[in-house]
Amino acid sequence: MKILIVQCSFLGDMILSTPVIRAIREQYPDALLTLMTTPLAAPLMASDPDISDIIVFDKRGREKGVSGILKKAAELRQKQFDMVYSLHRSYRTSLVLFLAAISKRIGFSDASLSFLYSQRIKRLGKGHHAVLRNLSLVKTLSDPHAAGPEMTLFAPDKTKVSSPVLAETSKPGPYAVLAPGSAWETKKWYWQGFARLSTLLDTMGVRVLLIGGPDETDTCREIADKGSAVDFSGRLSLPETFFLMSRSQLIVTNDSMAMHMASAAKRPTVAVFCSTVPEFGFGPWQNPFSIIVEQRGLDCRPCGDHGHRACPNGTEACMRTDPEKVLDGCRQVLTMWDGRHE
Repeated sequence: MKILIVQCSFLGDMILSTPVIRAIREQYPDALLTLMTTPLAAPLMASDPDISDIIVFDKRGREKGVSGILKKAAELRQKQFDMVYSLHRSYRTSLVLFLAAISKRIGFSDASLSFLYSQRIKRLGKGHHAVLRNLSLVKTLSDPHAAGPEMTLFAPDKTKVSSPVLAETSKPGPYAVLAPGSAWETKKWYWQGFARLSTLLDTMGVRVLLIGGPDETDTCREIADKGSAVDFSGRLSLPETFFLMSRSQLIVTNDSMAMHMASAAKRPTVAVFCSTVPEFGFGPWQNPFSIIVEQRGLDCRPCGDHGHRACPNGTEACMRTDPEKVLDGCRQVLTMWDGRHE
């Protein structure tokens, strides 16, 4: 049997969808599983042993528009899939899968053009974590709450990792990975807080490595200039980033994709929440060594389902958590970890 799994949303959504891959593999142990995802997510998923093949859908690039939809549908039609599970709810995906003539098309009932699916599944509501909402797509296979739904990523082999990364991970002593970025400004703990935390960790004998995408290099440079942190921002592939995280003794991140990657790494994690709240269903998942640090008691928080480009009331109060409070969270998760898994 040939099964297609589709998740062409944001990178964080792809990581949050990895338990669905596990659940489908559990139900169909002999099936060939193919994943269709974005150009950004494809390299990160390439090491997954449950995935036989990856199809890249460059929906915002060379395959955008009507011609891209028709081209991708023709490509899928040639592969003759028996069934497809679509986690992505866009009209584009609904059209592509319908035109691909896959006989059994399973999607969410709230997807755009959901009538194009042969089977429509009601998604769990906002009171559940995003992982469980995703797993509701396969609830006909197993109970989502009984699926043991860990997020799982696989680090690349050392031969596929750059020498600077190997050098840092091979040095004696613990190191922390700090990820100060986010797609939204109001979800970012202020950079001065990360800079102060970097200094405090250094005094504790914990080396600090900074990670981030090309858009976060300026912020990471500001932090690195205030101390001795090693700045990897804009220099690593996503597989290398996960390799770095999976060997760290501490990860500090905002409510962002990096937080979901940290959950998959199952390393000690401090997640700093600013304008959003964990109750939205996007907090750390299935990581017993994680702590959330947030500013409780603010009347203006949360100020929306997602972040904003700027603080709506101009105070940035939720973004200015005391570094000592975050450091206390670091001490707690390090004590919980206590070297037992090294």
